[in-house]
Amino acid sequence: MSVYLEDLAVGQAYESGTFAVTADGIKTFAQEFDPQPFHLDEEAAKGTIFAGLAASGWYTASLTMRLLVTGHLHIAGGLVGAGVEEIRWPRPVRPGDVLRARSEVVSVRTSQSKPDRGIVQLRTTTLNQDEQVVQIMIANLIVPRRPAAP
Repeated sequence: MSVYLEDLAVGQAYESGTFAVTADGIKTFAQEFDPQPFHLDEEAAKGTIFAGLAASGWYTASLTMRLLVTGHLHIAGGLVGAGVEEIRWPRPVRPGDVLRARSEVVSVRTSQSKPDRGIVQLRTTTLNQDEQVVQIMIANLIVPRRPAAP
C-alpha cells in the first residue's frame, strides 16, 4: 500500500529486510566508484586504518538505499530525495556483514509553495548482524499528499 504525507507522523518507524555483503560486492563497487586499496585488496587493506578489507561508505549508502526501496516504507511515487542533512559511518562494513535499516520519521511538513506535497525528514540507521551501527543518515524526502477524491 502506498503511503502519502497524511499517513506519516513523527516517531513512526520502519524496518527493512537484510542484505549480505560480500568481498566481491565491496571490490566491484570500489573498482568503479572508490578505487582505494582498503576497498580493493585484502592484503593492502591490512596495513591501513581499517586493518582489513572495508566497504566504501558510499557503497554502504547505496546498500542502505536498496534496503529502503525494498523495505516496508512504500511512499507513493517512490523515494524521492530532497537532500541529506547528515551522513556518518561510525563503523566499517566488512565482507560477511548482514545489513538492515531502521528508519524513523523525524518531521513532517506540508510544502508552502507546492501544496500537493510535503517534506518528510527521515533518520535511517543501518546496522550489521551484531546490532552495531554502520551508518546514520538524516534525509529529506518529497512525499505527495493524498489526491482529492473525485
